[in-house]
Amino acid sequence: MKVPQFKSYVDKTDYAHLEAVFENNYIAEGPFAREFSDKLLEIIGSPYGVFASNGTVALYLAMRALELGPGDDVFVQNSTFIASANGVEMAGANPVFVDVVRYDDLSIDLNKVHLTDKSKAMVIAPLFGTAYSNIAEVQQFCRDNNLFLIEDAAQALAITDGVNHCGTFGDVATFSFYADKTITTAEGGYVVTRHEDVYERMRFLRNQGRKQSGTFLHPEIGYNFRITDMQAALGLSQLKKLDTIKREKAKIYDLYYKHLGGHVEFLRLADGFNHIPFRVVVFVDSAEKSAQYMAEKEIEPRSVFYPLHRQPCYQHLGYGDESFEQSIACYEKGICLPTWIGLTEEHIEHVSNALLESIS
Repeated sequence: MKVPQFKSYVDKTDYAHLEAVFENNYIAEGPFAREFSDKLLEIIGSPYGVFASNGTVALYLAMRALELGPGDDVFVQNSTFIASANGVEMAGANPVFVDVVRYDDLSIDLNKVHLTDKSKAMVIAPLFGTAYSNIAEVQQFCRDNNLFLIEDAAQALAITDGVNHCGTFGDVATFSFYADKTITTAEGGYVVTRHEDVYERMRFLRNQGRKQSGTFLHPEIGYNFRITDMQAALGLSQLKKLDTIKREKAKIYDLYYKHLGGHVEFLRLADGFNHIPFRVVVFVDSAEKSAQYMAEKEIEPRSVFYPLHRQPCYQHLGYGDESFEQSIACYEKGICLPTWIGLTEEHIEHVSNALLESIS
């Protein structure tokens, strides 16, 4: 039985929704994008938001809007997708990697944050569909030390504690709508902020240095980070499925726990928050060996994120392994199990049995 790592949750209902864009005869960023933005702000609970062409560009836009750049140090958790660091580098600032609390808890370890007069911001990434376990402590730490707090909430749409949504705890937050995210527009990103001045800077930066298209007067330097109404229409269609996505993902997680609970460790979930698993993440003695065994059974597992300090493109920063015990352990032990809507219990039992065989 073949079980791929992921399949996008798109179907003919999404395709039908795109017809309205062509009927409207306006395919660039326009009325559907405005409607999509309004609905996202309602879900997230932020006063201001703008689109970006993808999640990485969204991070860059956030950095630039906060006026971070050369000479500024920005702390980044060492276990996360590389875009969290690349957004810092794109802005010309210096990413400073910090270990996580535990291999099964990917919150930044505040005890390992070493402040200098160059420290200006912190990027945190709530991963795999759960919130940050120590978000209150991170907020207080940033307030006490005059650091901007940036949430790379690419995987955290619709994750809340019942009142506050991931992405509203800091100064700026970014979301991604890539093909494997909770909802997708194929590519695309979104940046929210509670600061009106930051929002106004983003409006110039994302649209060629002007607030509105259709004029050739450009008061500031800016770029083209817009999306299209075709993407926005797909996003609106996907939002109609959000309750179904939440329900089906919860079923998948529960089935994995039914078959694997008590045999392997699961990623720790943040207390008080809901959970929409981006992937079901478990930990075993050797993720590499288990993944190889599962591949032989035609299952496509995936590792967790490679520690940033070991990335070849960041070797010039000169980090060794001695300060990153937990993120190294996370990579060596962590496996992302297939978590796409459409998986049956037969699929999940097959994946679970192969994993258990690999460690027995």
